[in-house]
Amino acid sequence: MPSYTPPLRDMQFVLHEVLGVTDELKALPRYADIDLDTINAVLEEGGKFASEVLLPLNAVGDAEGCTLDKATHEVKAPTGFKAAYAQYVEGGWPALSCDPAFGGQGLPHIVNQCLFEMLNSSNQAWTMYPGLSHGAYECLVAHGSEEQKRLYLGKLTSGHWTGTMCLTEPQCGTDLGLLRTKAEPRADGTYALTGNKIFISAGEHDMAENIIHLVLARLPDSPAGSKGISLFIVPKWKLKADGSLGERNGIWCSGLEHKMGIHGNATAQIVLEEAVGTLVGEPNKGLAAMFVMMNAARLGVGMQSLGLTEVAYQNAAAYAKDRLQMRSLSGAKAKDKPADPIIVHPDVRKMLLTARAYAEGGRALAMFTTLLLDKEIASEDEAVRKDSADLVALLTPIVKAFFTDNAWIATSHCLQVLGGHGYIREWGMEQFVRDARINMIYEGTNTIQSLDLLGRKVLSDSGARLKKFGKLVQEFVEEEGINEAMQEFVNPLADLGEKVTKLTTEIGIKAFKDPDEVGAAAVDYLRICGHLVYAYLWARMAKVALEKESGGDPFYVAKLATARFYFAKLLPETAGLIRTARAGVAPMMALDAALF
Repeated sequence: MPSYTPPLRDMQFVLHEVLGVTDELKALPRYADIDLDTINAVLEEGGKFASEVLLPLNAVGDAEGCTLDKATHEVKAPTGFKAAYAQYVEGGWPALSCDPAFGGQGLPHIVNQCLFEMLNSSNQAWTMYPGLSHGAYECLVAHGSEEQKRLYLGKLTSGHWTGTMCLTEPQCGTDLGLLRTKAEPRADGTYALTGNKIFISAGEHDMAENIIHLVLARLPDSPAGSKGISLFIVPKWKLKADGSLGERNGIWCSGLEHKMGIHGNATAQIVLEEAVGTLVGEPNKGLAAMFVMMNAARLGVGMQSLGLTEVAYQNAAAYAKDRLQMRSLSGAKAKDKPADPIIVHPDVRKMLLTARAYAEGGRALAMFTTLLLDKEIASEDEAVRKDSADLVALLTPIVKAFFTDNAWIATSHCLQVLGGHGYIREWGMEQFVRDARINMIYEGTNTIQSLDLLGRKVLSDSGARLKKFGKLVQEFVEEEGINEAMQEFVNPLADLGEKVTKLTTEIGIKAFKDPDEVGAAAVDYLRICGHLVYAYLWARMAKVALEKESGGDPFYVAKLATARFYFAKLLPETAGLIRTARAGVAPMMALDAALF
């Protein structure tokens, strides 16, 4: 069975030494009492839950999957999942970053994100149950009525109820304007929903008392397309006036998808037959309301891939230090053994360092983005809220797509390090690869994220959001430009920043003539921007490590070595990506569709 050690030292490094998170948070009134010891203690306990309770269930969930009773439409989660969830609820973990007004503990979102990285490393399929619930909570906080908040938020905060997002239908995925589920008004002010949903993660299970489905549907007089979509709360069990559970609602699971990975999470086909629901927000404004949950889910999917990258790296590194195979090309290193451990071979190190650099760079970006999210929500300065919101909007598609692409690369590399054993189930590595693959698809494919970044987040505002991030890069480059020790990091960062500016302008000009130019360049463009953000954060981490490595702590030595690897071996990928982005749409569209 794979092992997992929560990366607390690296988390503390990014939180306290790079981001100075306690000082940043203390500037926000709701977090004025936060302190370093509290953050560290919470993460230490969260790491114990992840590694001691969830990790042993990961292979169990993969082997067993979920079981549907077709007579009752009830789904049983894998062995141990329900008990682990009860322990999670008893420990107060669902309430960590929720508002105290709804029974939450009121800790910053950045602490919750660190927790979820560890949960995902240990067991992504299990973690999706509470992860989706948190998104439902955020959506209702933003758009729910006072009555809806009274009925639902306390139970979601405590974890006694879980949540889902019901968007996809058999005929529509990302293009939600095609959805057909209908919502008919009832005399009592509620609605009767009828339709079919598919691919609903955690859509049915036995781990919680109730499941709160957030469902997109159409009112009878709604406009066509995405402008005619409304959002509804549809609980599995109807609620009485006092909030207690009533009779079964007309929403049930008709089937479970048989998937490549994440077997322990119930990916449900959902049928609604005059299921009773209540409207969230305004009629025909449901998609905007649901985007609160969708954006939370996109950050959450990024954390899933970050978690898998870290656990895959840890196990591959441990294997490489133990597995004997051949001799080093430069001469025997383990002379007392019949062969050298494979970690002496350059390409094995390249694969390991790729995974490590993507894990540590991703961790820094996840925390950087979530700290901005805390500022967006909690700052009393309107300018700070606006700037933070703009940067979160810019970075969200990068977190989702760049993290998940990198996890696919990293977990595949780590499987390769294990050789034939990597392909064998009992070692656990092949599960990480299978689990990682879905993250590039759901919550908006990575192509959709790329179109969102380039089309909506960059070109639509003439690059205003991108310029805000560019200003951070420029300020850092100017501060460190005279520091000789930082030149190996600052110079390539500055160079890439200039190239991104030029490329953005070029694509924008071409897109005026042919909008398909955006589609042709978008995926390459997101990956280039992902590297720009990583390079900025790796340079910041290298600066701290350079200042502290003389103290003899091997942590800083390793951090610098990984930073140098990133800049030497991974960042140069951008040169090819810039070239392919500039190639334009013509090579893709020249072949007639009939000839494919």
